[in-house]
Amino acid sequence: MPTLLHLDSSALPQDGSASRDVTATFRKAWEEQHPTGKVIYRDLAADPIPHIDAVAISAGFSDPSEHTPEQQAAFALRTTLAEELEQTDAVLIGAPMYNFTIPSSLKAWLDHVVIMGLTAGDTQSAAGKPVTVVASRGGSYAPGTPREDFEFVQTYLDKVLNGLLGLEVDFIVPELTMARATPAMADLVDLADASRAKAHEDAVQKAKALATRLAA
Repeated sequence: MPTLLHLDSSALPQDGSASRDVTATFRKAWEEQHPTGKVIYRDLAADPIPHIDAVAISAGFSDPSEHTPEQQAAFALRTTLAEELEQTDAVLIGAPMYNFTIPSSLKAWLDHVVIMGLTAGDTQSAAGKPVTVVASRGGSYAPGTPREDFEFVQTYLDKVLNGLLGLEVDFIVPELTMARATPAMADLVDLADASRAKAHEDAVQKAKALATRLAA
């Protein structure tokens, strides 16, 4: 049965996180289609991956047979994360917008997983795998809005996931998630509720469609 790699990066629990709430809906629909399937789950906020350091970087650009013990340990983590990506059939990522971009916990995962000559570059060992990203944000950064050019979540993730890793990227975007908690956004509550409802509908539809596609 297909395997799903599920990553959450919101610092908030599910009852306060739109991205976690929608990824949970996607995963539930996915598991209903694959009751005996496998899910590899990483909560990057609760169990963070260390930010990449000089040792891990140097290990990625040197011959493994010449690695120091420190490089071996650092590269072992990078290898584990890369293998999880390579061995999965589909990827689900919760990526809320923090200060116009992704959480640092998700950036840390990406920095370890992007390994030139293995997952990235001319090889792209996980190329073609479908990735669904739930890119939630407190306001709206859609085309035509005043803050359109402040949107760096979808822009960045598409370049890294598709451009570097060769993955097939699809986005679900619940917007205006701060409307109910922000008095100045009171007139946007209906739009926020509609956006969130659509995100859940999209999550169910995309999970089922992806499950059917992978089972074919």
